[in-house]
Amino acid sequence: MKAITITQPGGPEVLQIADRPMPAYTATEVLIKVMAAGINRPDVAQRKGNYPPPAGAPQDIPGLEIAGIVTEVGTDVTRWVVGDKVCALVIGGGYAEYCTAPEGQCLPVPESLSFAEAASLPETFFTVWSNVFDRGQLKPGETLLVHGGSSGIGVTAIQMAAALGSTVYVTAGSDEKCKFCEDLGAGKAINYKHGNFSEAITTLTGNKGVDVILDMIGGDYTTPNIKSLANDGRLVFINTMKGKNVEIDLAEVMRKRIYITGSTLRPRDVAFKSAIAQNLEKHIWPFLASGKIKPVIYKIFPAAKAAEAHRLMESSEHMGKIVLSFE
Repeated sequence: MKAITITQPGGPEVLQIADRPMPAYTATEVLIKVMAAGINRPDVAQRKGNYPPPAGAPQDIPGLEIAGIVTEVGTDVTRWVVGDKVCALVIGGGYAEYCTAPEGQCLPVPESLSFAEAASLPETFFTVWSNVFDRGQLKPGETLLVHGGSSGIGVTAIQMAAALGSTVYVTAGSDEKCKFCEDLGAGKAINYKHGNFSEAITTLTGNKGVDVILDMIGGDYTTPNIKSLANDGRLVFINTMKGKNVEIDLAEVMRKRIYITGSTLRPRDVAFKSAIAQNLEKHIWPFLASGKIKPVIYKIFPAAKAAEAHRLMESSEHMGKIVLSFE
């Protein structure tokens, strides 16, 4: 099969097409003919040599989410049959013509969606569910602040939280991106280049603060995050783009009874990810079927232009997801 490989750690140009053997699937896995693969920031980190894949993952083929057609099934697989259209969260190897996935990490492609749209779902949907609703315990009627509102994670969090009855605030880096987020369902988008977001949150919430913050920034966002939280608020980290070492006021954490947590999804086991898939199918997939939640694709690249896709990802110019097509 053809695959997009990382020839050495470096810039986008190190992504090259190569021949690779077909992946072997286990008794509890399916083999998928990949029609499309989503691009995510962990792929960029892996390409640069900063995010080694876990044991068992292809070491030089990035890609954490795919959509395609089941071509083979393991002997213990009970749900999927050859010919099923699925999207799946995988631990790596998604930038290839074929990829394996555990049975429980596959979800049906909603009838109204293309393979490219379906491929844009798993990584961000699994991540948002796990961190906002499981770790962050966001409830209907509560408020959520999401940093990077126009990113893949951001557009997913806006739509999911709004669909389930929460008010969503976001930060974004331009007026165009702010309007884009508000059109998706954000109650208010704050242009972080025009002022302090914590002051805006104080005004928007009548000095109460928000219940949950989903943060991929870290660094000097941490103190204003804590200031922006309500009593019993939850701060959930999923990345540290501006730094992992910070100084915080623990007295304010105690006074507000703040919970600080975070997670990385890729190393978690199949049972953990399969449980997220079950929750997504139960609570979120009906919104995809009805059109209340929609995939947001910024650009689709042919697989051969994976380097161009990574350059776009690193520019942060995009609003929504970037996808590779193998069709």
